[in-house]
Amino acid sequence: MTKIELLLLDVDGTLTRGNVTYTQNGEEIKSFNIKDGLALHAWNTKLARKSAVITGRECEIVKKRAEELGVEFIYTGVSDKGAVVKEILATLNLEIDQVACIGDDLNDLPMFRLIKHSYAPKDCADDIRKEAKVLLRKKGGKGAVREMIEDILRKEGRDELKKYFS
Repeated sequence: MTKIELLLLDVDGTLTRGNVTYTQNGEEIKSFNIKDGLALHAWNTKLARKSAVITGRECEIVKKRAEELGVEFIYTGVSDKGAVVKEILATLNLEIDQVACIGDDLNDLPMFRLIKHSYAPKDCADDIRKEAKVLLRKKGGKGAVREMIEDILRKEGRDELKKYFS
């Protein structure tokens, strides 16, 4: 496997379980998996690679969590994920074989059709299941992003996550 330099990440159903919860005051609440966060933070900081969050929803909580994890590119309120992917690839001058993506639903299809290394959580939509190159054992918001990062590093012949936390 060519070294993956960039991860493209959907949020709802991938980094979260896909639930939308509102407080009585109308504020949106999201829960993120700590294991996903640890791996993604290590990817961005310890491994000095890049990541992008691309989500169809506009949400300040997503921006806050992405910034905590060292995500360099944060796109919210996106209606065409394929266009955003092309923009990022051009900005970073990357080839599609240097990029991996993860998503769970129909709005992720344009991203999947552009990226060679596509991953999907176990509980993804059927159409994504058909397009994904790797179907993960973990569900969205339950460690799927961590599993993807570990799979990428294993395929590259690396075991770097463990090295930073042993």
